[in-house]
Amino acid sequence: MGAAPTVGRLTRLAQVASTQDLVHQLGEEGAPHGSAIVAVEQVSARGTRGRAWQAPPGGLWLSVLLRPEDATAVDVLSLRVGLAVARALEAAGKVPPIGLKWPNDLILGDRKLAGVLCEARWRGERLGWITVGVGINVANPIPDEVRGTAARLGDHDPQLTPDALAEPVRTAIAGVDLAAGQLSLAEVDEFGRRNWLRGRRLLEPIVGIAGEVLADGTLQVRAEDGNVQVARGGTVVLEGRS
Repeated sequence: MGAAPTVGRLTRLAQVASTQDLVHQLGEEGAPHGSAIVAVEQVSARGTRGRAWQAPPGGLWLSVLLRPEDATAVDVLSLRVGLAVARALEAAGKVPPIGLKWPNDLILGDRKLAGVLCEARWRGERLGWITVGVGINVANPIPDEVRGTAARLGDHDPQLTPDALAEPVRTAIAGVDLAAGQLSLAEVDEFGRRNWLRGRRLLEPIVGIAGEVLADGTLQVRAEDGNVQVARGGTVVLEGRS
């Protein structure tokens, strides 16, 4: 399928429970690749592993429908989306280089800027569609409990708004290569330049020092015994910080 064109429409809504759920509904109804919903506010937003989080006005809360022909790219999709969104945000405004925290976070100035959530829906053994959600802090209020670890685009470029970013980010997500399998050499190299975890000490999913992200989407970790192990997923917990 390759880099599929953006053919679906972008629907803007005020308040919703979850943009993810609405885009899954679009998938069920047969909406085309690239269909997307952006909301001013989500009242039942969710992140990885079903975690609830706040999505108040001022941020970019967007979900996009992808229709790959097969499941080839599923294992590395969140990494490809992270790369695509980072490029789109850097092109849109005056922001410092954006880092990537394996497997699904974007980092700005050593703080979390955004998260990526990929959810596949299957029809028996056949992949039906994938809904990709992104939550990006732009000018939204930051909860007190994460104030020291969260970043906002608007603090670096006040001209950036959720409305202005919605279409560039939707286009970037819908344009990822859905036919490719593992990350290309160029993608591995770019992820390496953006690899925020490298050199940091992990407590989960493996205790040790984070290393490189490989072409198959796994993360190398040098364990305490000196051996290099490979993390294939799971929640990342840093020493002294989650």
